[in-house]
Formats: sequence, C-alpha cells, structure tokens
Amino acid sequence: MLALKAIIETYNTEEQQQFVGYLKSKNKRADTKNIQLFQLLGQSELDSKSICRILYKVDNCNAYHALRKRLFQSLIEFTANKNLEDENSVDIQVIKYVLASRTYLLQKNYDIAFKILDKAERLADEHLLYAILNEIYHTKIQYAPNYPKADLEDLIKKQKENQKKHQLEDQLNIVYAQLKSVLNSIAYKGNVVDFEFELKAILKNYKIQLNDSLSFKSLYQILAIANISAFVTSSYYEIEGFVLKSYNLLKEKKETNKQLFYQIHIVYIIANTLFRNKKFEESLKYINEMESLMQVNKKNYFKEFILKKTLVEALNYNYLGKQDKAIQLILSIISKKHKDIETLLDLNLSLATFYFQKGDFNSAKSTLAKFYHTDQYYTEKAGIDWVLKKNLVELLLYIELQDDGLLESRIRSFKRRYSNYLEDIDQSRILLFIDFSMKLYKNPELAHNKKFRKQLYLNFQLNASKNKDIFVISFYAWLKSKLEQKDLYATTLALISNTNY
Repeated sequence: MLALKAIIETYNTEEQQQFVGYLKSKNKRADTKNIQLFQLLGQSELDSKSICRILYKVDNCNAYHALRKRLFQSLIEFTANKNLEDENSVDIQVIKYVLASRTYLLQKNYDIAFKILDKAERLADEHLLYAILNEIYHTKIQYAPNYPKADLEDLIKKQKENQKKHQLEDQLNIVYAQLKSVLNSIAYKGNVVDFEFELKAILKNYKIQLNDSLSFKSLYQILAIANISAFVTSSYYEIEGFVLKSYNLLKEKKETNKQLFYQIHIVYIIANTLFRNKKFEESLKYINEMESLMQVNKKNYFKEFILKKTLVEALNYNYLGKQDKAIQLILSIISKKHKDIETLLDLNLSLATFYFQKGDFNSAKSTLAKFYHTDQYYTEKAGIDWVLKKNLVELLLYIELQDDGLLESRIRSFKRRYSNYLEDIDQSRILLFIDFSMKLYKNPELAHNKKFRKQLYLNFQLNASKNKDIFVISFYAWLKSKLEQKDLYATTLALISNTNY
C-alpha cells in the first residue's frame, strides 16, 4: 500500500493520464478495477480498508490484495517502458547495431557485420559509452581471425585503452559512493566523523589524473568529490580554481550534448561554488549556461534540475540586493509538484530567510509553519545542517515576534537535543550565538554596553572575512544589526560586500 502510494505521488497529471491510457490498452475485460484502484490511491485521505470497501463492498478481500499486486507490477512495467522511450537514443541505437552484427556474424556475413560494428564503434566512441565499446571490441576481436580486413593488434590496443577509461569510471564511482556514504553519515544521521581523514584514506588507493581523456561523467564524479569535501569543511575557496579549470579543459576537448546529464551537474556545482564564494554575477553566468543545457534534447533533464537551478539563482539575487526578485522566483516554483524533496525544502527555508531579512515576519512565520514534521524527519530528508539552520531561523523569528513562551521552550529543546552534537563537531559557537541573542533580547540596552560589544566582537568577529561561510555571515549580520540598530538586510549586504575583495 505504502509503496504503491509512494510511486503514484511522484506522477504529475500528464504521467497519470499516460498510465491510465497504458492500463486501458492492457485491460482485456471491461470490469477490471485497476484504473479505479489507481485513482483511489491518489486520494490521500483513503486508507486500505476504505478503498477495499469502495471496490468490493467488504473488508479484507483477497481479490483486493491480488489487484494491488497486479497494479504494482503494471506501474513497474510502465516506468520501465517510459524510461526506455526517454533513454538516450544513441545508447539504444548502438546496442541494436551490436545485436544485429552478431546475427550476421553467426551467419558468416563478416563484411556486413564488421561494417555495422564500425558504425557502432564510431557512435559509442563519440558518446563515451565505454561499457558498450568494450562489447564492440570484444565482438570484433572474437571474429577478427575470420575477417582478414580486421587489424587484430589494433583492436587489442583499442580495447586496452578503452578498458583503462572504463576502469577509471568504475574507480571514481567507488570513491564517490564511499565519500557520499561518509557525508550521509555526517549530514543525515548526525554522526561525528573526521571527514578529511576518511577522504585521504579513500583516495590513497587511487591515482587519478586530470586530462582530456576524461568523460563528463568522470569529471562530474571528481568534482562531486571535491564538492563533498567543500560542503563538509566549508572550504569552497579551495576548490574554485580546480572546478573551473577542470570544466574548461574538458569543454574545449569534447563536443557538447555528450553525457548531458553530467555536464548539467558540473555546471550546477560551478554555479553553487561561485555563489558560496560570494561571486554572484559570475555564478549567474553559469546559471544561464545551466538553463541553456537544460533546454537541449527536448528539455529531457529540465525537470531534474529546475529546482536546483532556481535555488542557486534566487540565492544569488538575494545577496545582490534583488530580494523581491529572489522571492518571486521561489514563489513561482514551489507551488508546483516536484520529486526533489531536499531542494524543495532548501527553497522553502531560503524563502523564509528572505522574508525574515526583509522584516516581513508574518510571511516568514507562515512559510516556516509548513515544516510541521519532526526534526528527525527533516534530518533524514535534508540533513542535520538544514535542521540546525531551520531551528536558528525559528528562534530569531520568535525573538522578533516577542513570542516569549514559544521561544523559551524551543531554546530548551534545541539545547537538549543538539548541545552535545555541536560540541562534538566543534560548533559550540552556535550555542554561544543563541546565548548572546537572548541577552540582547532580554536587555536591549546591552547594545550600548562597551564591555558587552567588545565581548561579542571578540567571539564572533562580526566584520566578516573573505573565506567565512555566507550563511554564517547572514546569521552574524542579525547580531550586528541589533548592536548597531540598523536594517538587517542592509547590514547583511554590507557584510557580504566587505568580503568581496
């Protein structure tokens, strides 16, 4: 029941109509209830018993359970068929060539078979399809003794070179998976892990060189590894040069539209890195490139990346002083149904933050009210870093709204839940930030106290340095605005601007 609902919830209106059409084409009897079950499962207020009664007028019906199993199988088949239709046509075409050539080889029509394999090889090589290339070379080598025109030594050489490239992709895939697993342990489970130690230990066994023989997929995996490291250590300045150099090197050597999915991912990583390094105009240039790539191949990957693109674009506009544009950009996208829950949560939290910086506390409160699940739920969906930011924004909002009762209870809950964790990851400064915020709230006159101001500046260095995290600066800006009794958004932009030198 839950698995069925989870799949159906990912379907948009068009996909639902397509699936109903698929079921109609399969149904041989007019009384089949699979379409009715599909439509009933889309109604969230109905449970299994209610649906069973509607369909069969009784409870605990064996026929209902059998119908569910058949519908589940139909959903799997529909998804698989749709993916085949959407799949890169080049991959499918090359595989067809290989299969056809093998038929002719068995019939000993070697000349025709090798001409087809040559065509398959050109396409596979052009599109960096290493796994399929291996099959092509394997087939050619197997039948080369029967075909005098084939250069066996050249084929062996090509296969060995291709195997190296394929092995590199496999190694990068392993390294990426291992590091992503470490990151998930930190971000989504709240475990305390020495990431840099893990990174060195994992990379020690692999010798990877950056050159133009890399595919976009290989480069994406390398940059994703660098991005993971930057995310955990907030060291985006350290990877910026490497990220840009790597992409430009590959872009000059390869035609575009090859491995488009990974190319879009790479441009997203670059745009995000530049944003985190407060280079907003440059980041927007890559956002434009990202959007152009998303339009290619009949917008095949548009839905996949639209939320990520919108998030970074809105963040750039917000810190360029175009806050209303940033807010409208997010509002235009979050009302639609999306599968990318994590980025959707990031967008909503960003929207709440923009409202808060603007001083529109009621709108900020309404946006935050949408986060009605537990912290544990959001930790699993978006990571503990997101949960900490959400809690801090909420606490500052309660201060601005002077909601003393809710503020005190939330602070006690936050400290009880996260104090030990923050100390373990050497981020106890967050607790200090909350303490100073509460002191200023309860005693606003402390803003004029020289001793208090000095203590605050010493602890937080409110004049932001170049390599300080942009989100950290945004929280510090609230304290600085209170000390100097100035507008929060103007203070935030001034602090950010002072770091761009």
